[in-house]
Amino acid sequence: MADDRPVPLDEYPVHQVPLSMKHVATGDRNAYDRCIFHVLDHSGHVLLILGLGVYPNVGVTDAYATLRTGDTLHAVRASDALGEDRTRLAVGPLRIEVEEPLRRFRLTCEDDALSYDLTWTADFPALWEPHHLQRRGDRLTLEGRRFVQAGGVSGVIRAGGEEFRADPAGWTGTRDRSWGVRPVPGEEGGRLAEAHPTEGFHWIWCPVRFEDRFLMVVTQEDADGYRTLNDATLVRPGWRDRQLGWPRTEIGYRSGTRHPEHAVVHLGDPRKPQELEVEILASSPLAVGAGYPPADDWQHGTWQGPGWVDRRTYDMTAPHPRAAYGVTDHSARFRLDGRVGHGIFEHGSFGRHDPSGFTGFDSVAP
Repeated sequence: MADDRPVPLDEYPVHQVPLSMKHVATGDRNAYDRCIFHVLDHSGHVLLILGLGVYPNVGVTDAYATLRTGDTLHAVRASDALGEDRTRLAVGPLRIEVEEPLRRFRLTCEDDALSYDLTWTADFPALWEPHHLQRRGDRLTLEGRRFVQAGGVSGVIRAGGEEFRADPAGWTGTRDRSWGVRPVPGEEGGRLAEAHPTEGFHWIWCPVRFEDRFLMVVTQEDADGYRTLNDATLVRPGWRDRQLGWPRTEIGYRSGTRHPEHAVVHLGDPRKPQELEVEILASSPLAVGAGYPPADDWQHGTWQGPGWVDRRTYDMTAPHPRAAYGVTDHSARFRLDGRVGHGIFEHGSFGRHDPSGFTGFDSVAP
């Protein structure tokens, strides 16, 4: 018999449907609610990525943190049964505390393999990203609502016998908050997957923090270049958000790969075109350590048993073949209109992509 008693969050006037806050409005097993934080130093030596997710219809919550320093990636992952108190954002040694909503967070991990105690503080208001929809034939496979934000970070990170002290002058933080429906491993392929195979996928997600402004660029394209997601918005406190047209990105790939080494994002309307220059600093494939598909050692939303905690150290000079078929987060230095900023150039490209000249899954840059 199901336990249908109220949960703590039911005390607050936040209900959207006539259900307990224990439940979501959809019965789709792929329902999710999660976040990701990026912490990077401006020299490109440190890239910390961490997140936490809830998967209410499979009864799982999990969290992860990866730290890229030089050629080493340290990772801590944790998973557990989903409890009733959704205000407690903690799994195993990983914790996120909302000290002031949309403004200040405390990020902690207490583990011998990787530890940190950081305060993440927003410099700019949160910005909605476009409503994200994706179908395979008639089946809705992804519907996500997301907002993005950038700010400064202070605190300490320790791993591998090293200690790094973060401060807002030399470090940048970005974050993304999303919820909706997104594939959890175990989704049946069946006839729709056979009738509608993935020919190609090309993705850019790019939040940039400048001293006095925040820029967000996001695009998703199919194999033929058809764009299913598109936005470029500039945020300046005290000003109305400015839309910067249809972003077009030229990427310089490392020969024999689809690993970007530099890029230029063309922005603005025809009256005042602008160029966002991208200099890649450090790279962390989300399929290595962070649990994003097509990771082969752990993926989000999968039941690992109660109180599961896993620690890994990855040699990033070794080949990681699956990483090429997922998304990679690159810390980057950006230049726009005489200003220098820092943030994330998240990129994934696999399969055919006609605008880039890629002809299939085995196609790479010359």
